[in-house]
This record gives sequence, structure tokens and C-alpha cells, in this order.
Amino acid sequence: MTDTVDDGQTHANEDDEQPSRRGPSFDEVAVETAKRFGVCIRPMVLERTDTITGAISHIPVPCGNTMEGVCPACAKKAKALRLAQIREGWHLDHEPEIPRARPSFDQTGLMAYRADLIAECERVRAGEAGHLGEIPELLADIAWADKQLTALGMRGKTPAPEAVDASDDGTDGDSDSDCGDGEQDSGRARSTRRRPDVPELPRNPIQNRTIGREYAGKFKPSMMITLTLDSYGRVDCDDGTPIDPDSYDYERAAWDAIWFARLFSRWIQNLRRVVGWNVQYFASVEPQRRGAPHVHIAIRGDIPHRIIRQVTAATYHQVWWPRPERMLYDGVRVPLWDREAKTFVDPDTRTPLQSWDAAMETTWDHEDPAHLVWFGIQVHSKGILGGTEEATRHIGYLCKYLTKSVSEVLEAKTPRQHAHYDRLHQALCRTPCSERCAVWLLYGIVPKGAKSRMQPGRCKARAHRRETLGLPGNRVLTSELWTGKTLGDHQADRMEFVRATLAAAGIDKPAPDPHRYTWSKLAPGTRIPSWAHLLMAAIAQRIAWRAEYDRAILAAEPPPGPERSTAIQHS
Repeated sequence: MTDTVDDGQTHANEDDEQPSRRGPSFDEVAVETAKRFGVCIRPMVLERTDTITGAISHIPVPCGNTMEGVCPACAKKAKALRLAQIREGWHLDHEPEIPRARPSFDQTGLMAYRADLIAECERVRAGEAGHLGEIPELLADIAWADKQLTALGMRGKTPAPEAVDASDDGTDGDSDSDCGDGEQDSGRARSTRRRPDVPELPRNPIQNRTIGREYAGKFKPSMMITLTLDSYGRVDCDDGTPIDPDSYDYERAAWDAIWFARLFSRWIQNLRRVVGWNVQYFASVEPQRRGAPHVHIAIRGDIPHRIIRQVTAATYHQVWWPRPERMLYDGVRVPLWDREAKTFVDPDTRTPLQSWDAAMETTWDHEDPAHLVWFGIQVHSKGILGGTEEATRHIGYLCKYLTKSVSEVLEAKTPRQHAHYDRLHQALCRTPCSERCAVWLLYGIVPKGAKSRMQPGRCKARAHRRETLGLPGNRVLTSELWTGKTLGDHQADRMEFVRATLAAAGIDKPAPDPHRYTWSKLAPGTRIPSWAHLLMAAIAQRIAWRAEYDRAILAAEPPPGPERSTAIQHS
């Protein structure tokens, strides 16, 4: 029902029924607006303190998530940084250098002060000065010096002051460290000889260069390589599901997925030893339709295809762990924590489970490892010249799925796919991912560092999640000398480019002084603006920034000539 007026316009009667379809809420409109203008939809508020004035303010900062399904704006920025990183390093024509900052006067002064504290602590413990009650105060001063050194930009960790008396009982201060792959730092060590069933590889000294060969005095091609894991059974070419699910080796697929990153690291190590120079790479790990990971590798420099295949066929990784052959507990009946024994015990007999050290001792009785992982026979390698359309296409292909989660890439559309991915996930939940994994308890083994809060069979690592299917947490693997820069350096380059563009148009945006402000998390109970208020402020700020940048771009363009002015008038 409508009311007609003389001006010909129709207006809705207030008594008319409202449409049954509900409109979007304020939060939904705000989120879509933020996505439209490239604003983070999950800002995190931090407390910023001005070291000069002492003023405290609450500043929203982007969440930094790399998944498009979580925060499209932050994922887009992360992908842009990766694109700049691979584009700059793939066909680099000179050796990259990593700038090393020289220690400052303040850093060396604090280090000298820390050395005096360590020496005083040693004298007190030896009874040469003071009394033992002064040691806690000295340790607190040492911790303060370490904190100040870190605040001044020092990298790495400082040695623990307790290590000064490690020689009193004749033990090594690093006796608790593990040697990788679950190996204990004991008197025995495993042989590093290659397996007799694997072909030998030549081993050359690695030269200190990262640039490949040059052809015809000007061409320096690079390579694109794709490596896949071995077959676990025949699969359908259309949807990646196994032809016979009962014969498909899900257990080996789970183990291979967990150890894929370590296998790739061993492949790079072997490749460098064979070619004799420091090969640099940018690799992205993606899932195949069958659920197994495979890797696309951009390598700077040219390597013969024969060597690529030879290294791939001879690369393997052995996992020297206890053999989880039979699951003793089904997840419902699980081991219990004994407070007196401080370990897990059987729920029926109350006998302690086998410790991790005792389980590792049994591995010396076996000649074969608990698991052996190697690449499959499918190896694709291709030479690519820089600055070509083919290079641009492969750069986009390398970063195609960086902002997509595994569940988005492997979207199950058929019942067979759902069943296949569910069985693979079940196998991953039964496979230990590390020496501290809670899944070991289901096999009657107490993992390393087990505590009372550990829940048997429930490990929070990414390897056991349904949305990852065993893929490594870091989907991008890159070498240190790919560009000689970190992602923070690439981000600083982009920000400096924007500042230079604005400065050319007369808009001055000086870089903030990083030493003026200190950042910290909010204390519990701190009152901050609402999420909607933060989002609206960020959208308004982004619109203002975009307007300034657009003005700078227009100011940098040359004035239109006679032909362009005529075209503008007729348009």
C-alpha cells in the first residue's frame, strides 16, 4: 500500500509491513567497509609509552594474520611482502650482503657491567667476598642488564648466570640438550654413513657464492623445481581420493607429512654439497589433492636437471624414535598422573609407564629407524630467465595459495573426499609429532618433559589439526641470503618508497623514532575503546592516507600536453 502525492513520488506508508528479509547489522557493515578500504578487522590494542614526555596511549595495531579467511587486509599485505621478496631475490645479479650493526657504546658498557656482576657472583660463591645472601640480588641485577641489552637491540639469548658453577660437580652445563630427532646426548652416537640401499652422492667443498653460471656473457637463468612425496596407493586423478581406501597407506602418509620439512632441509643440504656453492631458495609448501604436501622451489642460478634428479633420488631422512607399533590405550581409557611418582601410570595396575630415556635406549637394538621418509619419483625442473613473462607467471604461482588455509585449498566436495581427509586426519592424530607430543602416552611411553597438565592423546601442535593435515606451520621456506633482508626490511623498503612519493608532492611524513616509544600489552582490566570505535577510526585514517597518496601520484605525473588536453575535454 502506497500514498501518491502530486509530485509523482511514491513514499512507503508507515503502517505498511516491513520486509521479512533482515538487513545487515552494524558490525557486518563495518567489517565489509574495512575490507573495502584494506583495514584490519581484528586490531589488537597495545599500550605505548613516550619515553620523553611519559604520556601513555592505547594504539590499535594490525593483527598480522596471513590467512585471507581470518583477516583479508593483513593477508594481502603479507602476500605483497612475499611477492616483493621473491621478485627481488630470484634473479639477483650480485652477491647479497647482510648488514651487521656494530655494538654501540651503551651496549658495550652494559656488557662490561654484566661481566663485573658475574665475577662478583663467582667470588661470593667461592667464599672470597660477601655472603651467600647477596646472590639473589646479584642475579636480579644480571637479569636487569640482560633486559636492557635486549631493549637496545641485541639479538640472541644471554648465557644463564647459573652456568658459572657447572664445573663444581663435574657435569656439563648442556647435558639436558637433545641432539635432534629424539637422540639423547649420551656416550653413544649413530653412524652418519649413508644407507647401503641409497646411491652415493659426490661431496664437494661449498664455495662462498650464491650466484649461478652466466651464459653468452649476459644470461643468468634460474630454476623452478617441484618435489612430491612417494605414492601411498593409486588415487583418482579427478578428486585425489584413493581407488582402494583399505590398501591406501595412511600411516606412512601421516609420518611423511610430519617430517616433510626436515626432508626438504636435507635435500637442500645435499644439493649444496653436490654443486659446490651456497644454493639459495624460496620455497612454498602446498597440499596436493590427495592431501600429501609438495613443495615448489625457486632457486637462484642454473643447475643441470640430471643433478636435480640425482640428489632427489638419494635424499632421505631417518627418524630414530621408539617404535609406536601398538596403541595400548584407546583415548577413553588413558594413563593417569601419579603425584608421588611424578609420572604417568597405568590406570589399572598403577605401574609407571616407560620413560622417554628408557624408550630411546631400546632404539639401539634396532638396525632400522622407526620411519624413513623420501621423495617420490615425480620431479619437475625448469630453467627460467629473469624479466620474462614466464618468470612473472611463476612468481604468481609460487604465492598463489599463501593466504589460503589447507581446508580452503582442499575443499571436500564429495563424500569420498570427506572420508579420505577424515581418515588421513585420524592417522595424524595417532602419529607423534615430536618427542614432547602427548600422543606417546597412548603407546605407553612418557614423552620428554611430561607434566601433570598433559592430556594423553591430545597434542595442540599444528600437525594434528584437521585444517592443516600435517603441513608444516611455516608454509614459506627461504634461505638467509635470498635477498639479504628480512620481511621487516622489505616492509621498511615499501614504507620508505611511500614516504619518498609523498615528499615529492610536498607531504612530509617523517619516520617515527623507534627508540622514543616502548610498547607493552595491556594490563588486565584496562578500559579501551570498543571494537566498532577502533574500526571506524582506522577506516577514516586509511581514507585520509589514500587521499594523500593519490594527490602525490597525480602531482608526480607530467602536465597534460595539447593532445592529452583535447582528449580530456572530449571524454
